[in-house]
Amino acid sequence: MAINNDTREMLWEEVIPGGNHWSGLIRRGTALRFTDIEGGANLSALFYNPEDKLERYNMPDSLKAQHTAFLTTGNVCYSDMGRVMCSIIGDSVGWHDTICGVSDAAMIAAKYGEADFQSHRNDMYRSGKDGLLVELAKYGLAKRDLVANVNFFSKVMPDEAGQLSFVSQHSKVGDYVDVRFDMNVLLVLSTAPHPLDPKPKYQPASVKVSAWHAGLAGADDACRISCDQNGRGFINTERYYL
Repeated sequence: MAINNDTREMLWEEVIPGGNHWSGLIRRGTALRFTDIEGGANLSALFYNPEDKLERYNMPDSLKAQHTAFLTTGNVCYSDMGRVMCSIIGDSVGWHDTICGVSDAAMIAAKYGEADFQSHRNDMYRSGKDGLLVELAKYGLAKRDLVANVNFFSKVMPDEAGQLSFVSQHSKVGDYVDVRFDMNVLLVLSTAPHPLDPKPKYQPASVKVSAWHAGLAGADDACRISCDQNGRGFINTERYYL
């Protein structure tokens, strides 16, 4: 299900350069379009309830409830309280990684070498983990608050032995994913490379973020009716805001 980006009024737009990080409070009923503007992007995302930061995205429950190993249109992200935090309402990519986590500093150094801020300034090599931790610290959160994340735009596949491999060129220039926020959410993002990305050079792609008012999920919403559990999850979310 795609949404015409030209027919809605944008609230704001911002570009997150490759290898950088971002965070902000996204209000319930707001949607964000993430656009891969260079091709080959990876956007690592974490979701927290800003009113109670102990409530956050739960990867195992999200996958188990929807009988899937990846996310795309019609899927939702559950909190550890069984509430729907956000929903994927549009997607030109078709597969977003949920299981591989983020790179750390040792992984980045081993794969690409070292480029610190003192010598490279804004061209330094940042890991996904470090970028997320920088943003989490702004809200009083730390390492213990890191949980399994979503890697938008990235795809991994297992072989017969269960080994995971990265699917190169999965996301093309202009590909997008539209995410509606069904709760008030503290959103934390990193555009550092996917931990399994085989590219030999540190060249993470930039991602554009566009926000608009999407409203709340109706009775016939595609994400609500995609499975019975999602219907119950939306009820849990709506009762939270009564």
